[in-house]
Amino acid sequence: MKPAYSEMQRRSTGLPAFPWDALVPYRSQALIHPDGLIDLSVASPVDPTPIVVTSALASYANAPAYPPGDGLSSVREAAVAWMRRRFGVVDVTVDDVVPVAGTKELLAWLPTMLNVKPGDVIAAPNPTYPSYIAGCRLAQAELQYLTADKRSDSTTKIAFLNSPHNPSGVIASRDELVATVLWARNNGIILISDECYLEFCWEGQPVSLLHPDVCQGSLDNLLVVHSLSKRSNMAGYRAGILAGDPDLIKELQMIRKHLGSSVPLPVQAAMTAAFNDDAHVEAQRKLYRIRRRILASALTRAGWTISSSQGGLSLWASHAGLDCWDSTSILARKGILVAPGGCFSPEGSAFIRVSLTATDEQITSAARRLYGDGVKE
Repeated sequence: MKPAYSEMQRRSTGLPAFPWDALVPYRSQALIHPDGLIDLSVASPVDPTPIVVTSALASYANAPAYPPGDGLSSVREAAVAWMRRRFGVVDVTVDDVVPVAGTKELLAWLPTMLNVKPGDVIAAPNPTYPSYIAGCRLAQAELQYLTADKRSDSTTKIAFLNSPHNPSGVIASRDELVATVLWARNNGIILISDECYLEFCWEGQPVSLLHPDVCQGSLDNLLVVHSLSKRSNMAGYRAGILAGDPDLIKELQMIRKHLGSSVPLPVQAAMTAAFNDDAHVEAQRKLYRIRRRILASALTRAGWTISSSQGGLSLWASHAGLDCWDSTSILARKGILVAPGGCFSPEGSAFIRVSLTATDEQITSAARRLYGDGVKE
């Protein structure tokens, strides 16, 4: 007998519309451009996965046994060394780190796994990455935007941070992070910092939530999420790490063991190689820096204004007299697909997010289309 779904609460009913579904008509418009579609809407890497990573994956292809639930010691050691080397994080040990399969999925499930209850408050940046909203809805919690004048709600259980911020590219300062840590600890709030773009800061220095100057030598109440998708072109590997408060890590690991949420052994071998090698990241940074300069110049010459965008793999742009849907439509007619800021929150309704994750040829072509005839068709 079929389950009586109409009499059950559908978990998906409470979720917002999937943001990229709104791009379907604009994609259709862009596809008919005589020179083809240039997709700058989703920050999905297009450059090859480094050989050091693919070689490590292949060398571990014979993996008949189940992977350990807490991850191989090699990948945890490599992650700890990487955080120390790149971001000055000194208080994290191998016991405070766990490899995860897909940080987007992890972020969406963390509120539920951390026992957020219906009616509790989850704070997030504004505009906010859709996974934070999905996690809030799945836990049946209330979303509030994280602003200085709303940091006193006693029902707030979790706060998401994101620096460099997606979509705006804003980088949180050390002082801002210190103040947020103090607020969280004074109010018993768990801070979850999504730091997947931390190695792509174009202006200023990247600061991790777990840097000793920020966390004051304690990991209490703090979790960070790092992804290898962007730094190592490993989005297809679904590889990242969760690190921070030992008690929270231990609790989450117990839940994950019951769920069977282990990372495949070959992927863990690839992660180890990626964390141990900085050269491929520096090479990728150079590519993105050039692409960023080309796109920013073209957008500016075509009438858009670049805001924030100090870090990350996109540009946050607006045009006088146009909302995000107008801008998206104009660019779609040029065969360029971008992400409307309204997909992130009403706060982003004047902006578009333009991704840097396209080939050099596509970036150059997009620039020609942009400033060749301005915004008029």
